[in-house]
Amino acid sequence: MTATAELERPADVIPTPPVIAPLDASQGDRTEESRPARILVVDDQPANVQILGAMLGALGHEIIPASDGATALKRIAVRPPDLILLDLLMPGMDGFEVCRQIKAEPAWSEIPVIFLSAADDKDLIVRALDSGGIDYITKPFSHAELLCRVRTQLAFKATRDRLAQIAEDKDELIGILAHDLKNCLGGMNMSAELLNRQVSRYNDARLMKLSENLLHTSAQSLSFVRGYLANAASDQAFVPKLDLANAVEIASHVVWRYQDAAVHKQISIQTDFMEEDSAVVADASALDQVFDNLLSNALKFSPPGKAIYVSVRPAGGKIECKVRDEGPGFSDADKARMFRRYGRLSARPTGGEPSTGLGLSIVRKLVQLMNGDLSCDSVQGQGAAFVVRLPRPPAK
Repeated sequence: MTATAELERPADVIPTPPVIAPLDASQGDRTEESRPARILVVDDQPANVQILGAMLGALGHEIIPASDGATALKRIAVRPPDLILLDLLMPGMDGFEVCRQIKAEPAWSEIPVIFLSAADDKDLIVRALDSGGIDYITKPFSHAELLCRVRTQLAFKATRDRLAQIAEDKDELIGILAHDLKNCLGGMNMSAELLNRQVSRYNDARLMKLSENLLHTSAQSLSFVRGYLANAASDQAFVPKLDLANAVEIASHVVWRYQDAAVHKQISIQTDFMEEDSAVVADASALDQVFDNLLSNALKFSPPGKAIYVSVRPAGGKIECKVRDEGPGFSDADKARMFRRYGRLSARPTGGEPSTGLGLSIVRKLVQLMNGDLSCDSVQGQGAAFVVRLPRPPAK
């Protein structure tokens, strides 16, 4: 490759990394983007490496030189840089192949690569970006342009690194909380079991119902936390255990749990359940959570004196589970964001209940994981109907 006029220097000059000058106290605190970075400069022309090293080293960055692709990969393996300036056309391993190998390694794939080349060919530029490059600068380039693009990519990387650290810290905190919560829920569930045994002696239907609700809720919460911890330990998302589940039985139990809350709000719950086999291929615990969220929302947003209708009916080759209310319904704007996490909608709870904006996003995720379909039919001011369709088991 021939050096451009702007980059001409004696060919026998051996580039050496510039010394990083200590920061002057008068500079004050630097932002993350302006702190010294480790930059790998890969070019088969020593003069080009020398010039780039002088320009970037003057800003306090640590410059790591490499005269070919193989050397560059070895130096990345020793200590990954924050940014790579990569010549496109080099003898042996060209810049395309070097970039492909960098992006193929998970530990290096997030390192930004800026291609440098005297070739101003659109096809080459497209190939460079397709191979994993994040930017392309043609030679001869202005110092100001190069420094601006380097600063921009270092700023992007610093932001990505901060976000990744925040996500890691969040996951660690949630893991700690879940672990401690598991111990508390285990004790609560054990106490609920003992209470349920004692209450059964009194032959009090209301007391038994409250006791069974407490036992079910504590067991379900404990199961959820244990599942979360198991999935976190294996670095996997929640994976439902798909098996045969009785949709009518699960829906009936959820309705039974919410009867007292409905009576308290002067709301009636009407059911329409199929009498024939209502088996679906689903995770029973996840399906219980789906019904729980939908019925809880219907109660939460329905005014006193209204009714909620819960049905489980056959629909073609599937089972259709529906929860319909006579609440405020949804506007077009609500429909566009109702399944987003923390998506607050226009309707407000009618009894001062808390609303996190997570319920419907959880329902959608669980239904998708169970290979089902979820839809909402609503006209503002005329209530809403949420319909879940789940597959039936194959015919024997």
